[in-house]
Amino acid sequence: MASVITGMNPTAPLRTEADAEAAAKASAISIFIGVIVALVSVGWSFANPQAMQDAVASAAGGGEVNAEAAAMGAQFALYLTGGLALVQLIFGIVQWRNPGKWIAILFLVLLAYGILSTAATPLLAGMVPNAPVIPTWQIALSLVIMVIQVVLHIAGLRGINKLDQFQMEAAR
Repeated sequence: MASVITGMNPTAPLRTEADAEAAAKASAISIFIGVIVALVSVGWSFANPQAMQDAVASAAGGGEVNAEAAAMGAQFALYLTGGLALVQLIFGIVQWRNPGKWIAILFLVLLAYGILSTAATPLLAGMVPNAPVIPTWQIALSLVIMVIQVVLHIAGLRGINKLDQFQMEAAR
């Protein structure tokens, strides 16, 4: 376990194949963090249906038809988030068992999009009338978590590259 924790450090030297493998697993740990965040979000939404209904009603801007459509959209988004968390869990398991560059790069791209869209949330919320206000602490926490995930994916890519190098040298 200590080697996995050491492997999460993107500046740690990777001298052995075990060090490289531990660093490669940092990418999977980053994916598992994303799964936990998604499950907490879905769990909170199910535990606080009134808060969700209030946010949907506020965003709908009044009117029974708008409120019903917004409620169905929110329910769909909730199930979609749960489904994507399951897909992300599968990617995490695959990445843990057999670390691959393409999964790490895919999640780095998705995290870059997430960081940009989260950072732009206050600007976009000001442009949409009746948009629910997201607390600043929640935006900051999301950004910190995503930056941690990016660092772990970078450490994972570094480990994957070093692991490939060790395996190429062993094949010679």
